[in-house]
Amino acid sequence: MPAVEFASFVDELATVAGDAIKPFFRTALGVENKAHPGGFDPVTAADRAAETAMRALIKKNFPGHGIIGEEFGDERADAAYVWALDPIDGTKSFICGMPAWGTLIGLLKDGMPVYGMMCQPFIGERFFGDGRRARYRGPAGERRLEVRGCANVADAVLFTTSPLLMSDDERKRFERVERQVRLSRYGGDCYAYCMVAAGFVDLVIECGLHAHDVVPLIPIIEGAGGLVTNWAGEPALKGGRIVAAGDRRVHAQALALLNA
Repeated sequence: MPAVEFASFVDELATVAGDAIKPFFRTALGVENKAHPGGFDPVTAADRAAETAMRALIKKNFPGHGIIGEEFGDERADAAYVWALDPIDGTKSFICGMPAWGTLIGLLKDGMPVYGMMCQPFIGERFFGDGRRARYRGPAGERRLEVRGCANVADAVLFTTSPLLMSDDERKRFERVERQVRLSRYGGDCYAYCMVAAGFVDLVIECGLHAHDVVPLIPIIEGAGGLVTNWAGEPALKGGRIVAAGDRRVHAQALALLNA
């Protein structure tokens, strides 16, 4: 089945996830810490409710499909079609009442990302793509997503969620890029990647991502004309250290600086 034929179903998944999440946003909800001692990796009832709703809908409609998810692990991860779900990417922003979070939904076919969506139900925005084209739908209407040209890292806008999430070595390597760019900003999580696709950000550099963090974003950025790799310039399917860029020239310069 072509990936585009799953588009309406992905919209359904985004809707049920949003319906599960919105009643919790900007309320006095409880927060648990999934991280090892000394760290902070929050999870809420909203995360679990949204992923539960999406998993139920997938199993009802496509019982033979696999699922890899943030909250409930993997099921049939070796299936031909596998869904990658992150119910709230940016939970730290979510618990702070900030709207820079979103629901990530990705589809892999034979191990390759073929469709992805980032949905922000509070704002009412959806960014989606199939690797060949990408689109935006929201309060500003609907339009094609297209990256912008950026020939030199000195002209680039760079985002990362936080350098504090990096090891000392990773931070030093990141700072080699950061010192060269025109503007560096922190935060954004999945929103920063969508802003690459929308042509407002040139680079996102991060570490410690999981497959469900990045698989849904790859078809959006590539569909808008950009690219996503790891720091070695290899496919980013499994997460880890990620570089997303709108222009191949600035991507190459960022990799050179990271690996200098």
